[in-house]
Amino acid sequence: MKRRTFISLLAVLGAAGVVQLSGCSASSSTAADASSAAGPAPVDLLEAIQTRGTLVVATEGAWSPWTYHDESDKLVGYDVEVATALAEKLGVKAEFVEGAWDGLFAGLDSGRYDIVCNGVELTEERALTYDFTVPYGYIHTALAVRSDNTDITTFEDLAGKTTANSIASTYMTLAESYGAEVLGIDTLDETIQMLVAGRVDATLNADVSFYDYLNVHPEADFKIVALTDEASQVCIPVRKGEETATLLAALDEAIEELRADGTLAEISQRYFGTDISSES
Repeated sequence: MKRRTFISLLAVLGAAGVVQLSGCSASSSTAADASSAAGPAPVDLLEAIQTRGTLVVATEGAWSPWTYHDESDKLVGYDVEVATALAEKLGVKAEFVEGAWDGLFAGLDSGRYDIVCNGVELTEERALTYDFTVPYGYIHTALAVRSDNTDITTFEDLAGKTTANSIASTYMTLAESYGAEVLGIDTLDETIQMLVAGRVDATLNADVSFYDYLNVHPEADFKIVALTDEASQVCIPVRKGEETATLLAALDEAIEELRADGTLAEISQRYFGTDISSES
């Protein structure tokens, strides 16, 4: 009886041991599963950029003087030179990828591009989705109409009128806020062509872009009738997240250095004939 009792006790203890070991195993497995579910630690984007040696920059390539092709079909412009200078500050080269305006942000979202450098204005709505650098430009939105138009002299006069602007641009949003019907257009050239042909009543764009166009095409049959009171801040958007924090800080530092040493002002004077890099 004693031997049987002893064996029975061993069996009970053994079973308990198995249960206890199984419990440990299950706990370890659960922790491993949780760790796996959390996924790998986010990759530091600045480190990845410096490892590959290139900063992938999304831009339109069709918005003079910000980003466009010159007579030799070379990609040039204020944003092109700014992005190139920023890349040098990071110790890499700028690699430009051109695309339609709304596609630039889709590419940024998916990780195909590191940054968008295309005269992007900081807005409250955009700040919900992206983190922005410090400003590297300040602009006013201008309202343009045909030279013979006397009906539209203020933004409030856009109610019930038609404008042409890039889809999802701040100019489209502003025009709609004043009651205009907006036709989506890809480039500034197309916009002005529609305006002077009488196919739309007005258009909105950066004041410096209109001034540049009139400087190149003094015969263009349109005029600027109104400007926004406050200057918009032109910044570089990056994806929100832990992985972009060091990149954002490095870009901020680089922009301030380029502003302090006069590089931004020099580039701005070359493309706009004025310094847009500092708020006046």
